[in-house]
Amino acid sequence: MPTIIMGKLASKIDGSVRGKAMTFLQKLGVDDTTPGLHIEPIQHSADPRVRTGRVDEFWRAVMFRLDGDGETHYVIHGIWPHDDAIAIARRVCLKVNPINGLPQIEEIQPARTPAPAPAAVKTTARRVEPLFARLGHERTDLVERLGLPEDVVTHALTAANEDAILDLAQHHEGWIGTILVDLAAGDSIDAIVQRMQLEKASSSGNDDADVLQSLKRPAAALQYAFIDDQEELRRVIEGGDFGAWRIFLHPEQRRYVDRSYSGPFRLSGGAGTGKTVVLVHRTRALARRDPDARIVLTTFTTNLAEALGDNLTQLDPRIPQTKNLGVPGVYVTGVDALASAVLRTAGRGLAPAMREVLGEERSTPLTRTAPTRWREVVESTGTMLPPEIANETFLASEYAHVVLPNKVHDEAGYLRVRRPGRGVALDRARRRAVWALVEAYRARCRADGSLDFTEAAAVAAAHLTAADAHPADHVLVDEGQDLSPTHWLLLRAAVGEHPDDLFIADDSHQRIYGTRVVLGRHGVAIVGRSQRLTLNYRTTAQNLHYAMTILAGGQYVDLQDEPEDTGYRSARTGPLPVIEIVDTLAEEVATIVRHVRAWIDAGDPLENVAVLVPDRYHRDRVVTALTDAGIDARAVDRDRPPADRVPVLTMHRAKGTEFPKVVLATGKPSAAEMERLAMLDPSERADTELRSRSLTYVAATRARDQLVVVQRS
Repeated sequence: MPTIIMGKLASKIDGSVRGKAMTFLQKLGVDDTTPGLHIEPIQHSADPRVRTGRVDEFWRAVMFRLDGDGETHYVIHGIWPHDDAIAIARRVCLKVNPINGLPQIEEIQPARTPAPAPAAVKTTARRVEPLFARLGHERTDLVERLGLPEDVVTHALTAANEDAILDLAQHHEGWIGTILVDLAAGDSIDAIVQRMQLEKASSSGNDDADVLQSLKRPAAALQYAFIDDQEELRRVIEGGDFGAWRIFLHPEQRRYVDRSYSGPFRLSGGAGTGKTVVLVHRTRALARRDPDARIVLTTFTTNLAEALGDNLTQLDPRIPQTKNLGVPGVYVTGVDALASAVLRTAGRGLAPAMREVLGEERSTPLTRTAPTRWREVVESTGTMLPPEIANETFLASEYAHVVLPNKVHDEAGYLRVRRPGRGVALDRARRRAVWALVEAYRARCRADGSLDFTEAAAVAAAHLTAADAHPADHVLVDEGQDLSPTHWLLLRAAVGEHPDDLFIADDSHQRIYGTRVVLGRHGVAIVGRSQRLTLNYRTTAQNLHYAMTILAGGQYVDLQDEPEDTGYRSARTGPLPVIEIVDTLAEEVATIVRHVRAWIDAGDPLENVAVLVPDRYHRDRVVTALTDAGIDARAVDRDRPPADRVPVLTMHRAKGTEFPKVVLATGKPSAAEMERLAMLDPSERADTELRSRSLTYVAATRARDQLVVVQRS
């Protein structure tokens, strides 16, 4: 049976021919002598290994036949109309780049009579020094160390700015385009050589074998994928262009998928840099490595967990996903649902853990406390504390970050406990007053027998630790920046300390829920085991630049309490974001409808256009306005975005999604929200404002191609 090697260009197949292409490639993968495939060499071709195959009467596949490793391989270059395919087949050549050892497609262009040089024109315009000259990139290094083709280098050396380099990179799939983006970002030649694992090609004397070896190099995975079976082939074809992440990985991403670590590992990176992609691929790799492994794949919210499960299924439906914690397979869940699963399993055995964490028992530990409980306590309990401390934001954070992780049961314990990282200083009198509110809170929870989410995680962690029970062999965490201290205690307790125990993906710039956490304070040591991704695969450079301006000036720190840089760049280019300023909510809604209508009228599918808004009130108003305008729209809450309507989502709900075109309404804080913000201590207020910036940044980076931002003055 021939092996199919799919090129990234070939995966971008016209939708009208996908079904027929699938049939052709399935037959080719079984028997290349099947009647009707017409696998034929092309006379006078630049590469004698090139073949064409009959997809149907109109379409032809162009591919290269390689005989090596004792079997036949077909490298699929693309599918074109018959005449175009024959012309392309005659001039394409697959070879090994002698400098970097990577596969390279060359097109031999027919000789043409050069056009006469234009007459010299005098100009007084100031000459702009090309970008690569300003960065110190020289032709010799680009050609002789990186292996970039001469014609690509010639164009790159005349590019005036980063946008021009991005435009050039768009025309070159795989390693060539990726290296151009890295060079434009100012990366050194040495750094690129190391990251891409480039090395000079060595010849075995067998051209087919040498090409096959080049196709197996890490950086070749940017452009080519060995297809294991018919099911994987179907996913490549049906996934289309934006399904390519499932197969084609940057060599830097591949490194984190396959490498083993001596303990917890953290992979950070901005929106769209592929952290979640790495996480899902690593989950598959671990499951393949040990089919009996108990793997937990988790994140902050249920919606994001469902998306992780969907992505794993799309990547490889053969990987078993289990509904039961502690059994072989991948258990995909939200972190709070993970805590509940531990509590359910423990049953009546929870009493010791509750006493250890809370100093008391709760009668219905599977019931969750109402989210308004802290507000009720503040409003009904007299206190001498000022408003910047006696508010639900500060108290809930103090409880989650200080009281629960340290298992404080009484006032004496709270007076002694350290409070590192808490921006609000408390003397003994204020600590006593805070503890009085904590006691009032616990009394109300005791009355209805419930645990709040942070308590549930802390109790679950204590139960697992006391029982010395680890229901997971590997835990992989997405959106780690949003997890609370007790979440980390739970995850640390869920998996024993051993190689490849915890793998964490996070981005401090996307922290939109809790206050910041330092992992080392909660038993997760990642010092020396932390890396960062910087290349954005989803968002255009123009949209990414706008998103970065939202973060500018903010002081962000990571899970090691170190400053978090940006420095992200995009591999894609597109139109500039459109910014519209309006005065009223009515104008905001009308502007949203106008832009959505323009895209729909231009032929965009409904599901390709999304509207993101600050809250549910705005969401419902926009859905009504779109419906009244004759546009099918749906408010998206816990369900998945619909396939046949314009989805309208809150910015929080939009986390983990992406759309080709987005209208983002940033809204305007209400008077009540401004009043609550003013009540906060300056440090709490600053952190709240950082989360607000992060939320807008997250929303802006949901747009793949076009972004419209509607702001109220």
